[in-house]
This record gives sequence, structure tokens and C-alpha cells, in this order.
Amino acid sequence: MRGSPIVSPDETGWKVAGRLQWLWAFATSDTTVYRIQPGRGFEEAATVLGADFPGVLVRDGWAPYRQFAAAAHQTCLAHLLRRCRLVAADHPHTTFATDVQAILQRALAVRARHLAGVVSAYGLAVARGHLITRLAERLDRPSRAPDVQRFAAHLEREFTAVWSFLFDPTVDATNWRAEHAIRPAVVTRKVCGGNRSWAGADSHQILASVARTASQRELNPHVGLASMLHMRTPHVVAELN
Repeated sequence: MRGSPIVSPDETGWKVAGRLQWLWAFATSDTTVYRIQPGRGFEEAATVLGADFPGVLVRDGWAPYRQFAAAAHQTCLAHLLRRCRLVAADHPHTTFATDVQAILQRALAVRARHLAGVVSAYGLAVARGHLITRLAERLDRPSRAPDVQRFAAHLEREFTAVWSFLFDPTVDATNWRAEHAIRPAVVTRKVCGGNRSWAGADSHQILASVARTASQRELNPHVGLASMLHMRTPHVVAELN
């Protein structure tokens, strides 16, 4: 995970022995690592990624992620678009949210056309420059409504992280990989509530990581787990290595 060029992290509440903890998911295109930890801050994320993670973090707007100074960042556009819709519904008298929504949707459309071969690399660069300018200008005149001002302040903090997917079209524009990885954990939480002990939590995070990674690599997780459990000493199955 620390050597991966692009990682998408996310976290959700979890209980161990009846007390609130946090289940983290760190996802790439072929690997997922789960980690159950007491907190949801920078230190917990750094135990998996390393404090000097040099790749691209595709993440939501949770502030601790911005502390990875050596990383490039892509903030999740799905989260921003969702917030646009909520702010627009609550404040129909201002066009700030709908204007931001139109800019972000245009950015996604331009990237899609580039990947389809319709827009050249030069055209992508020109469109990117126009979009960056449009959003910067719109942020200069948000609204007097506190909710809109808070949204504008969030966009200013995240501004440089909005555009990474247009500089490198191979970068995801949303943190969908991490959210998909979190989803089965949420289902498990609803069924059993978490783990009864830290020993159980440790086993859970290891088995879940192996099972999901195997599935991502189109391998049978049951075969891999059975092989490892029958080993007399710790062993890495070749197919999962």
C-alpha cells in the first residue's frame, strides 16, 4: 500500500468490546487493506500509508488527509456535487452552488471526452485552465448566507485537490474504491455490531483484507485462506503475493 501510486482511503465507525473505534479501508485497483484503530486522524492513517506517502490520495474532504504533505491529492467530486445539491436546495436565492455544480460536471465531461479520444491532450489542458479560472472567479463572490460561505471556504481549502484528475486522467475523480471497500464492513457492522475483543478485531481486519484483495485479483479467497491456515509457519500464498 505504501508503494502504490494511487490509494483511496475511507473510514467508518466500528465497535470493539462495545466501545467506539474506527474501521479504515485503504483501496487500490488490486489491493485493499482494512485496519481497525482507536481514532480517525492523521496518525492512524499514517500507520498504513506512512507519514511521507508520496503517491496520490483520492479521498473525501476529511481534514486529516490534507496533512499528507508529500502526497498529491484528489478530493472526491461526488461529495462536492452532493453538497452542491444540498446547498442549492437550502438556498435557492443564490446561484453559487449550481454554478459550482456546472463547473465540476463540465470537468468530468471533459475528462470523459479525453479518455474517449474526442479531446486531445492540448484540448484537455486548455479546458482545464478555463475551468480552474471559472471556479476561482466564482469563489471570489459566493454569498452572504453562512452555509454558502462555509461551502466556499471548503472549496478554497480543497482547490488544488479538485483538479488532479484533469492533470492525470488515470486518477479517479471520486473515492469510489474506498467507499466500495467500506460497504461490506458496514453490512457486517449492522449484522454483528463489531468485534467482542481486540484479538477478534485483529483477526477480522486480516481476514477481510485477504478476502477482498483476492476477489479484486479474481482469485478464490477460500482457497487462499485455507492454504494459509494449514501452514505450520506463517506463509504468503504465491498467488496473493
